Amino acid sequence: MTAAPDHLPPGLDLQGSVLRPVRGHHAFEACVEQLATAIRLGVFPLGCTLPSERDVAERLHVSRATLREAMAALRQAGLVETTRGRGGGTVVTLKPKTPSARAAARISAATRADWLDSLDFRRIVEPGAAQLAAQRSTEGDLDDEARRQLTDALDHVAAARKPAAHRQADSRFHLTVAALSGSPRAIEAVTAVQSTLHQMLLTIPVLDANIAHSDRQHSTVVRAILAGRPDRARHAMEQHCDDTAALLRGLVG
Repeated sequence: MTAAPDHLPPGLDLQGSVLRPVRGHHAFEACVEQLATAIRLGVFPLGCTLPSERDVAERLHVSRATLREAMAALRQAGLVETTRGRGGGTVVTLKPKTPSARAAARISAATRADWLDSLDFRRIVEPGAAQLAAQRSTEGDLDDEARRQLTDALDHVAAARKPAAHRQADSRFHLTVAALSGSPRAIEAVTAVQSTLHQMLLTIPVLDANIAHSDRQHSTVVRAILAGRPDRARHAMEQHCDDTAALLRGLVG
């Protein structure tokens, strides 16, 4: 690995400060966020070879399989390149390769700030909408048709195969949850954050690991709503929002 820049105090372990153990159920997204942030902030400078897969996995307290998925996401975003064989390794390149990655590199500072604020706002409104929907289920205010619409929305997300179709189905799912809250203001707020989220997601690669994780979280939210468990519905949606935000903060910057 290349030496640390000369202006860093001797012995300062920036890697240890930035790369921290992650929680199991957030492992993939948290790995992407931490590694991408470390690269963007120069902890791993341009041209630097990253530590070995084993070292990074141990530092983050994740399996090597999870780390490989995170590294694949970084490669798709153009942050690193990996060569195999003797003398190979993963090198920081910061060269956006896909149209989405190039689009992310052109986003203005003002837009990034607005997007980050939208992620914070989403963390407030979408879990609240899920909680309200589950409360209405508890009180018997969700009829059979409403419950069917929710399960249909979930099925459509899982069945979508193409990225554009999946993104639309995902948005419809979240808007359905908001509609079941019974609050016009909640519906308006979720519509706004989903519109911004759509713009953000267009700037990062489509990641199979994230989609699979997201689909499982959607199922957890639906089960909590239909079972009339408001606190569980809120918590599940919070986890979902947190993981999506971690991925976007890492890849969009």
